[in-house]
Amino acid sequence: QARERTQILMDIANQTGGIVIGTGDLSELALGWATYNGDHMSMYGVNADIPKTLVRSLVKWTAENRFDGAGAEERSVKEILLDIVDTPISPELLPASENDEIQQVTEDLVGPYELHDFFLYNIMNYGFSPEKIYFLARNAFEESEYTDETIKKWLKTFVRRFFNQQFKR
Repeated sequence: QARERTQILMDIANQTGGIVIGTGDLSELALGWATYNGDHMSMYGVNADIPKTLVRSLVKWTAENRFDGAGAEERSVKEILLDIVDTPISPELLPASENDEIQQVTEDLVGPYELHDFFLYNIMNYGFSPEKIYFLARNAFEESEYTDETIKKWLKTFVRRFFNQQFKR
């Protein structure tokens, strides 16, 4: 599905003198949460070195600081961007439920990107061991919803996926 979609997009881009802008980000690449030769393939990967939590923050900041509301008859750019920020992250491979709810929420499967991006930052920038990252995460997220067990669970997932999925990078 993703490979074929990418092939079609690249064919059209080549026919029209355009390029395919990739939507994949650093978090997805680190976790291998991309279809090989599909989602992570593009002619220009603008988000390849930006973690997902930063992408969301930048979109929200842009909506709140660069766009005003529109008239009553149409949605404004601000409203659309804020709607995107409020939508759960999903590959949308499964159709929405009868209630129009997303059935495949990425963070339910791979864990919270807030934690993964913290782990990624510390492993890539400082080369910290999983033990040190766990210690730092426990302190950084002490006042949050994440228990020590939750942090440990998603850190194990991160380390496993980071090394097992490196062929996708």
